Amino acid sequence: MSFIDPAEAVALRNKISSDKSQLGKIYVAKSSKFHSRNVEHNLVEGLLEEGWEEYGAPLKTKTRLRKPKSHHVQFEDDVWCQLYRLGYRTLNIDENFCLPFGQESSDKKQIDIVAIDNDTVLLVECKSSEVSARAPSYKTEFEALRLRLDGYRKAVDQTFGPGRRIKYIFATRNIRLSRDSADIQRLVESGGFYYNDNTFEYLESLLKTYRDAAHYQFLGLIMKGQAINKEKIEVPAIEGTMGNKTYYMFSLEPQTLLKIGFVLHRTRANEAEMPTYQRLLMPSRLKGITKFIDGGGYFPNSAILNFNERDAKLEFQGQSRSKHSASRTGVLKIPNAFAIAYIIDGQHRVYGYANSKFKASNTIPVVAFKNLDPGDQLELFMQINENQKAVSPTLRITLEEDLYWNASRLDSRLKALRSSVIRALGGDPSGPLYNKISLGEDRAALQAKPFADALLKCKLLPEARGNKFVEGTTASSLYDTKNVEHGDEMKKARDRAVSFINACYELAEESFGKDQEVLNTYVLSNRGSFAFISLIGDLHAFEASQGSFSIKSNTDQRMQAIEKYLLVLFKTLKSMTPEDAEILTGKLGSGAETTWLRFFQGYIHGEFADYNPPELQDWKERQDKALQNEGRELGTQIERHMKRFIIDQLKALFGENWDIEIGAIQRECDTRAKEQMEKNYKEGLGRQEIPWTDQFFIKDYKTIIEKYWTRKPDNNPNAESFEQHFSMDVGHGFNSKTDKLKWISLFSTLRNNWAHEGTKEKGLNRNDVELLSNIHNNLGLNHP
Repeated sequence: MSFIDPAEAVALRNKISSDKSQLGKIYVAKSSKFHSRNVEHNLVEGLLEEGWEEYGAPLKTKTRLRKPKSHHVQFEDDVWCQLYRLGYRTLNIDENFCLPFGQESSDKKQIDIVAIDNDTVLLVECKSSEVSARAPSYKTEFEALRLRLDGYRKAVDQTFGPGRRIKYIFATRNIRLSRDSADIQRLVESGGFYYNDNTFEYLESLLKTYRDAAHYQFLGLIMKGQAINKEKIEVPAIEGTMGNKTYYMFSLEPQTLLKIGFVLHRTRANEAEMPTYQRLLMPSRLKGITKFIDGGGYFPNSAILNFNERDAKLEFQGQSRSKHSASRTGVLKIPNAFAIAYIIDGQHRVYGYANSKFKASNTIPVVAFKNLDPGDQLELFMQINENQKAVSPTLRITLEEDLYWNASRLDSRLKALRSSVIRALGGDPSGPLYNKISLGEDRAALQAKPFADALLKCKLLPEARGNKFVEGTTASSLYDTKNVEHGDEMKKARDRAVSFINACYELAEESFGKDQEVLNTYVLSNRGSFAFISLIGDLHAFEASQGSFSIKSNTDQRMQAIEKYLLVLFKTLKSMTPEDAEILTGKLGSGAETTWLRFFQGYIHGEFADYNPPELQDWKERQDKALQNEGRELGTQIERHMKRFIIDQLKALFGENWDIEIGAIQRECDTRAKEQMEKNYKEGLGRQEIPWTDQFFIKDYKTIIEKYWTRKPDNNPNAESFEQHFSMDVGHGFNSKTDKLKWISLFSTLRNNWAHEGTKEKGLNRNDVELLSNIHNNLGLNHP
């Protein structure tokens, strides 16, 4: 007995086409951002009032018109085109495709896109929003899905023939719906797949890099663990153990491996997988590999896989072991299912076969581990790749969550926690930073590094060295050090941090309103990200020190305490002076982020005098020109005195041979002088003789003082030794020669800070100038 009326099945088939020419024309039309039509000239005026516009040269009897597609039509067309590019050549050509799921006349539902190949039938329902918006409830729809899918399956089998896997795909654009939400759990439990903005972008990147081979990774993504057919794959294999891990060695045809294999790319689309670590392929390299294979080339090294026994129960029928080996031969039976083997190494080789004429006839050697845990799998990937192409900073930061989450060292776990916070901020569809942070292989406007740098020092999370927290970093942090369940507390700390940071960014969005350029320039930029995260951490610590909240406080309580400060910042940024804007936007280099943070802190200090962090006070002193000039003059006089006293003392000790006595230093100084002469000449300053004695370094003075520490001129009993003249107590002890000369090392550091006037991030603070003044006085010099 038919499930649906045979005439209805025929009607459904007529809404589907496999005609390549027809599909190609539809693809061109759907790829456009506009509806287009050619109309009689006398009809143009009325259509222009309906939103159509003229374009191109007019025809003899007709005018070309076009109109932008609505966001929901555009989304459906984009998904249809993506499936076409993924290789589907049987697709719906009618937008009114109502598929029965029961035998009542009302038991039908419109399916936006239907795509069919030899293995699968995809039923796609599309939902979109013109702007980013929170999702409505889909509870009723998804609760009914399980029963509907059974009916869909019967209707599809009758209409298009049995044997294909059916997959319901719920596709969204600009709808903020978390994969952890109850609705998505209902969808997945019913056998559906959630296709969101991340999925669309990931598939676009796959099509760009894998080209036609992207079809296999796509099937693995949506069909993971589902059987292709009931017949198991049987291969002769060797079973062995390595590092207490069971593995199998065998060979497999690429066309089989392409279906059962899956690459864990570090993208948001694979956010449910742990761990994800692989880079996307290079298109040129993949094409070259295919050409190499088709030209008779081969790869003797093995692809390395991991079978997760949650999805793939392996059976090994082994022979008896010989007395000469712990290994044994036998037959390995592998479930014939999609994406059950993670490709740890060898993705280029495997996917290079996707378009090769040898994918069914060649075999690839394989080493397959059984049930490696995520940490071991990631460690194996890192070991294989450590001497190959360097892992990018962004990928490394996002890998740290998986690599160190369960580490034995506290500082490593906190590194994983920071990585987890960044991943959650950029990957949460309900958050304001969704899709705005580069994660793994996903590229976005913001880099992960500014967030990682800020989280390391912003006081929202504690710091640690080894297994001990750094003193003073736990009091105001969002990590409860009293909770000895590390894994539990890390999750709680991550959730607290993500909730608080998201709330601050949401306040920024609300406050800037239509001033998107200001928001994007000063908050949603890489330098702004570091400054903003650092600032809110510092404000949080300030208010925590005032007793405004505790570790048990919620996000609303925290926001109530710091909202007033952030509103001052936002108001100031919207009315920033041209001078400040030029300083910030023109600031480049490693010190730019700190400058932005100090400006932000300074704006708030201007309204709230009690908020005056020591770092801000120190920075302001380093910008004080009068203070810098005073310190530079003191330092210059000290250095001149050291040079004069040391040379005079050496001459008194060794006469005309004094330069030979310090021959090694003299040769180095002479080389520096010649190099400086050459540099001046090449810069157009002509030939300028430079005495070698102008090229002493502070370390040279220290070396000479230490070498001739107690020596005095024989002919002058009243002369001072180097020890008597240069010994100085600067608060670091006064017992050994090292203690007495500690000031020279401190002086050398300060000299580097004043030597370059443009380096205001270093400069001199008031304590530094006081130290220079003390050194100056102890050497018996007059104050400038």
